[in-house]
Amino acid sequence: MQEGCAPKIFLFVPGNRTDLIANAFGIGADEVVVDWEDALAEADKDQAALDLAAYCGSSGARGIWLRTNSADSSRFPRDCEALTELSAVKGVFLPKAERPADITSLHLACGKPVIALIETAKGILNLPQIAFAQGLHALSYGCLDLTNELGLNFGTPAAGTFFNHLRIELLLHSRLNGLFPPIETVFPDFSDDDGLRRHTEFWRDIGFGGMLCIHPKQVALAKILLQPTPESAAFAEKVLSAAEQNRSGVFQVDGKMVDAPVIARAKKLLGRG
Repeated sequence: MQEGCAPKIFLFVPGNRTDLIANAFGIGADEVVVDWEDALAEADKDQAALDLAAYCGSSGARGIWLRTNSADSSRFPRDCEALTELSAVKGVFLPKAERPADITSLHLACGKPVIALIETAKGILNLPQIAFAQGLHALSYGCLDLTNELGLNFGTPAAGTFFNHLRIELLLHSRLNGLFPPIETVFPDFSDDDGLRRHTEFWRDIGFGGMLCIHPKQVALAKILLQPTPESAAFAEKVLSAAEQNRSGVFQVDGKMVDAPVIARAKKLLGRG
């Protein structure tokens, strides 16, 4: 991620409810993801494609992301073809990503950046190759799909250990390949504000670049938690002010040592690349 880029909140809306896109932006979502995969019954998918085409052709259309069906789905070729005509779709989520060739071919077919959702054991094991794929913008993962496939007991310390290992892998491969930092998976219990708070603080502190949300009420709380505290913002301002006036490589601010990494962190906190 470029220095200074703030974390982003992605909010899913069902593919057959394009009327909710404006509402999603209105409540503060940074990015809106129209879902053609798990949020739709098979019988609704053809109409969803027509609805999104109508949205993209409207005068007030804003840039959105689209979650297609998986590369192994019979619908995937149609999704790729449709993307070439959907001008308001600025990027694509590829679910159950397992092969770098699928990401590259999708990108070349539509000319749009791809976020790969790692949701299978094969996807995890192929991470080094997937992260190198042409057109890849970022990595994310699906906690519920992985829980089902691997037999994890979701919400337990044991499952948490597994997902922490995966987060580290996503973070390292993203950095190695110059990708936007990983996007954190959904927090399924949208009635648990305390749980969402802990979840958001955790991925924020581990260096992820955003989060997937499944319910509008999650957006406001997550965005509040991503704002720097007044104390941390004030200290960062002092650091940058002192750095402009100090020619030495190391100096002190409020009794704390400041060097190049501290200055870089202050710039990132304040959104100054």
